Amino acid sequence: MAEKTKAKPSASYSAKDITVLEGLDPVRVRPGMYIGSTGPAGLHHLIWEVVDNAVDEAMAGYCNRIDVTILKNGSCQVSDDGRGIPTDIHPQYPGKSAAEIVLTVLHAGGKFGGEGYKVSGGLHGVGISVVNALSTELILDIDQNGDHFQMTFKNGGKPEGRLKKIGNAPRNRTGTTVTFTPDPTIFEDVEFRSQTIVERLQIMAFLNKGLEIHFEDQRKGKETSETFMYKGGIIDYVKHLNASKESLFKKVGSFEAVEESQEVEIAFQWNTGYYESIHSFANGISTIEGGMHEEGFRKALTNVLNRHARKRNLLKEKDENLTGEDIREGLTAIVSVKLAEPQFEGQTKGKLGNVSMRSLVERATNEKLAEWLEENPREANQIVAKAISAARARMAARSARDLTRRKNALDGAGLPGKLVDCSSNDPRECELFIVEGNSAGGSAKDARNPRNQAILPIRGKILNVEKARTDKILKNTEIQALISAIGAGVENEFDATKIRYSKIILLADADVDGSHIRTLLLTFFFRQMTDMVKAGNVYVAQPPLYSTLVGKEKTYLRDDAAKAEFLKANPNHKNDFQRLKGLGEMDFDELRDTTMDPTKRALLQITVEQAALADEVCSILMGDDVPQRRHFIQTNAKDVRFLDI
Repeated sequence: MAEKTKAKPSASYSAKDITVLEGLDPVRVRPGMYIGSTGPAGLHHLIWEVVDNAVDEAMAGYCNRIDVTILKNGSCQVSDDGRGIPTDIHPQYPGKSAAEIVLTVLHAGGKFGGEGYKVSGGLHGVGISVVNALSTELILDIDQNGDHFQMTFKNGGKPEGRLKKIGNAPRNRTGTTVTFTPDPTIFEDVEFRSQTIVERLQIMAFLNKGLEIHFEDQRKGKETSETFMYKGGIIDYVKHLNASKESLFKKVGSFEAVEESQEVEIAFQWNTGYYESIHSFANGISTIEGGMHEEGFRKALTNVLNRHARKRNLLKEKDENLTGEDIREGLTAIVSVKLAEPQFEGQTKGKLGNVSMRSLVERATNEKLAEWLEENPREANQIVAKAISAARARMAARSARDLTRRKNALDGAGLPGKLVDCSSNDPRECELFIVEGNSAGGSAKDARNPRNQAILPIRGKILNVEKARTDKILKNTEIQALISAIGAGVENEFDATKIRYSKIILLADADVDGSHIRTLLLTFFFRQMTDMVKAGNVYVAQPPLYSTLVGKEKTYLRDDAAKAEFLKANPNHKNDFQRLKGLGEMDFDELRDTTMDPTKRALLQITVEQAALADEVCSILMGDDVPQRRHFIQTNAKDVRFLDI
């Protein structure tokens, strides 16, 4: 065998090629490592880092109020009435205050030694310094011991001089105020979304009983102000989450347990719906990926309910145990834990890894929940009855899935008969248009590019999956067609890698019925094909409501607002406006020019948050509670508007 020779290097590689990033430089070079992304989530993560520090003061018993303000210039200010970051000189850094070290040195904070904070959301000591690194300007104000101190940082955390005393603390207050301006060269967009902030702050108030949190947006045209404070804590949180649903019973159950270095608090209530909603937190941080505390609760919940059901003879000897899925149907629960040494996975803290916390939660649930069930027999019976009903539905759903699989096997590819498929087999370039009605389907078929655009007509408004169990959902003809056409399964069996089209485009009329159909479809995708929404495969087409001739060219106008803007810009326009009442009334040239042609159409890519809102709309707006519907529309008008595209 011939001897292999190494390729001659094209460039040198020596000590001079090793780059050493110092201070806050690593954050600016790789911001995603510290805040997850440079998109909207990463931008708002800056606020969470500062607010979390203030909440840590509250958990330590030193802070009663937090103020979060979006200033007129778009900067964010977070102020608390805690102890204030220490202002004295740090012993390891002669001439520098502890406050400066906290703002400029990664892994510097009061949460390592155990003396500053017994319990905190901060773990790595990089939070506030990361905010500083990713800001064009950060102003730090500290009130302490009757004095007011200030220090300014610019251009990624560079100090503009040392921390200075600039006056007396107003009314002898104590606390920290951080005002920062995100760096537009780092973030895709530096405009904060007030609704995102409000939702997070409200959760913080729920988790910290008695803590007052005030939010104000001072930006022109966006002025708003809200204050949150809940004496009931997570019990009020459960009531809030279930407010839009029909509760199975009025009581909200709760229990807690405390050990030397950790504690757990749990609140719960079932509703008549079919989906579980468990929210877990560790030291006030939302653990969206769960972890040991959530695992312990789920396991113990299943064991306790099965033991209670057999003890009360609600489950017979021959009956199988209820599954966790059966028991959690309709459950809304908050699992909030506090511990001295939280083991989070990653800086964004999505999952808790402390095994000791799983043991505590499991023990507490086994003991305290069993007691609650004994003390509340009527509610306990209702929970078990709902779980047994869910078990029966689960078995019926299994039969429906098996029937669907058998049908698909007999049909070959298993594609619905009314699907007008495209010729390409490459999902990356293929699009599926879901249209309402055969006439619209016919127009879309004529207007499409048959190589990569497929058409699936559906009849009327599909089933509201928010108010139906899986067995009923899978038996619905229109939903069966959707599942078959997309080709990636449904619910727990959904596999996003098998999606047959990279774009699933909802094409409905620009009227109230069209909005209703879009909402139902988005709810279906959110509940049954969540990963597809998360991957950004779902879109909404925005067909125009009007057309008019300008000279010999046809101009399309999306809605009444666009029509008004057009007339304002063209006051001498003489031609009539044609109202395009439905897709079926548009000829294929009109449909191609406005919806099917990728170079001319307007598509809205649906986010998980928007799909979740559609799901909530299906739960509330399509119910019978008129005052609740009115209140929901009033409080969510801006966000709901996207459904009326």
